[in-house]
This record gives sequence, structure tokens and C-alpha cells, in this order.
Amino acid sequence: MASWIPNVIHMQSEFIQATWETVYMTLVSAVIAGVLGLATGILLITSQPGGILEDSFLYGLLDKIVNLLRSIPFIILLAVIAPFTRYLVGTTIGTTAALVPLIIGIFPFYARQIQNALTEIDPGVIEAAQASGSSPLEIIFHVYLREGLPDIIRASILTIISLIGLTTMAGAIGSGGLGDIAISIGYARFENDVTIVAMIIILVMVFIVQFAGDWLAKRLEH
Repeated sequence: MASWIPNVIHMQSEFIQATWETVYMTLVSAVIAGVLGLATGILLITSQPGGILEDSFLYGLLDKIVNLLRSIPFIILLAVIAPFTRYLVGTTIGTTAALVPLIIGIFPFYARQIQNALTEIDPGVIEAAQASGSSPLEIIFHVYLREGLPDIIRASILTIISLIGLTTMAGAIGSGGLGDIAISIGYARFENDVTIVAMIIILVMVFIVQFAGDWLAKRLEH
């Protein structure tokens, strides 16, 4: 192994630390962005034309915000919101500072995924719930979230995988994690084995998330 990955052998502790930093950024961002994205997605589906809480102003506002934030390249978003990040956490460097742009960058994507997932629910089921006297809140929890759960799981997995990719981009500005090691050491110092091993670890993380998500979605469908 020493002949294949000589630089990695001498950086085992750094790789362990970077892996945990990537996991930390992914999990914390996923939880916070998940709550924001799920709430926004539900508001989009319920306030849209023909929705159970139709509100053209709210829908138009949320739709434009989601489209705007999704249109900003993440690497530019990192720089644009740097003052806001510094205001919230006191710095723009490190894993905690990276949480701010990660959340802002991913929650609009997740919100749109949730909206698309809930759109697939049979309108007849919603109409039947309304006819039986169910309140909008009951329809949201007992129809939208229950009937759309497998698709919500798939949307969540896709979002987490995208989030893992964003953490590597955040490494370009010193957020830590595997992206930081791959860029600041592997790429900058021409230590290709470092870059390749960092990439392999990221691919393993993506595979684990994909496998677990597919398994859970299939179980819920049955």
C-alpha cells in the first residue's frame, strides 16, 4: 500500500478528521435544510392554483424565491453570502461556517423535489379526504405526507447526495472535509493519491446513502 498511496499513509489521521467533518456538514445541513425544504415544498403544493390552500401571492413569492436561489451557482453563493455567514457564526472558514451556505444552497432544491413528489399523489385521494370533512392540516399529514412518503424518501436521498457534492465545493474556501484535502493538498501539491482516495471515500458515502434510501423506499411502498 505504501507504494500505491504513499502520501495517504502519512495522512491517516487527517483523512479520518476530514471524513468526520464531511459527515458533520452533511448531516447537520440535511436536517436543517430538510425541515425548511419540506415546509416550503408543502406550502408550494398547497398554495398553488387548485391547491387545498390556494394563495396566488404566497405561491408566486415562494416559487420565485426557490427559482432564484436554485439559479445561483454554489461556488458564487459561498462568496455572496460571506458577510451573512460571518454575521451568524463569526467566521467564514471552517465546517460550522460552511453550514450556512450549504443550507441556503440545498433547501430550495429539496423544496422543489418535495413539490414534485407530492404532485404525483392521486387527486382523487385528496378530493375524497376533502369530501369526508378532513381539514387542510389533516390532509397534509394523512394524505400528502403518508401517500407521498416513498417519493419523499427518494427526494431526500437525491438531496443528501447533492449535499455531499456541495461539501466538497465548500472545501475550496477552507471549510474542511474531504473536499478541502482533495483540493488544498491533493490538487495543489500534485499528490494524486490523496485526491483519488478522497474521491473514493466520497463515492462510498454516496453508495451507502443511495443503498439505504432505495431499501427504505421499497419497504415503505410495500
